Amino acid sequence: MIEHGGRLRRAAQQYGIALTDWLDLSTGINPHPYPVPPIPAETWQRLPEDDDGLEAAAAGYFGTAALLPVAGSQPAIQALPQVIPGVRVSVLAPSYAEHAHAWRHHNASSFAAEALDDVAASNDIVVVVQPNNPTGTLFPRERLLAAHRRLAARGGWLVVDEAFIDTTPEASLATLAGTDGLVVLRSIGKFFGLAGARVGFVLAPATVRAALAERLGPWTVSGPARHAARHALLDRAWQDDTRRRLDMAGARLARLLRDTGCGQPRGPALFKWIARSDAGVLHARLAQQGILTRLFEHPPAVRFGLPANEAEWARLETALSACAASTIAAASNT
Repeated sequence: MIEHGGRLRRAAQQYGIALTDWLDLSTGINPHPYPVPPIPAETWQRLPEDDDGLEAAAAGYFGTAALLPVAGSQPAIQALPQVIPGVRVSVLAPSYAEHAHAWRHHNASSFAAEALDDVAASNDIVVVVQPNNPTGTLFPRERLLAAHRRLAARGGWLVVDEAFIDTTPEASLATLAGTDGLVVLRSIGKFFGLAGARVGFVLAPATVRAALAERLGPWTVSGPARHAARHALLDRAWQDDTRRRLDMAGARLARLLRDTGCGQPRGPALFKWIARSDAGVLHARLAQQGILTRLFEHPPAVRFGLPANEAEWARLETALSACAASTIAAASNT
């Protein structure tokens, strides 16, 4: 199993700090989730129905009806290697590790962001994350379109995981869904803050959607989850307000990280990523103060999610300032 953020219980045991005393910034999930309306009792009693309006709501939000609801992006990530053809596969790295894991039996190679044009010219399947998790790289939309044209011209495929793109929808390829050689993955877990609902969408040609539906089986998304997702995708006022709020919070987090000497942050509004050689030290010092971040080893880096309120912002600032002071003290003693 691949390691992910959110391992709060393990951190509480490791550092001897009560679960309730932690500030968990280890995921890139919106700390102010969509306020799901009450779920009708009958939704719990019936099997999920595909004519409940979810697909129509998703089509309006993504700008395409070429979609398939799935239980989060993960089942689709795992199943795609069995339903789209290709021998030479290349996956962006570093990136969301589940993609490379899913394609491991195809002997997938890895590529750095700057090599996208080259791998599109020489592979059958190219997998990218847009914006990238964890590095925050945001590819110009036209560059992805050019890569797709190159691949599709040879019968190849571009797979784009857009889990964090909702704050920059203008960079999305969703409206092109249904085009040969293009698969786009979306989720309501990050921007809408509904990770526990496990709702995602595969935007792809009909052949791919049919093959995935056959492989994943019926009722992949529960009735209550469909209810939550439908309301969230229809609520344009909440979406617009949330984009503004997240943009401001992301900018605030970037300033705080710079001002406390952490380095130069990168990433979308929902998280910031900082590469530094002593990432493990920074991660540990914050954990000793009850603040959980996400540590990466290749390259060494720390990813920060957004605090939820002013008390959490103040706590993070205090902890980062303490870390900076410790670093200065350690340097003066060497």
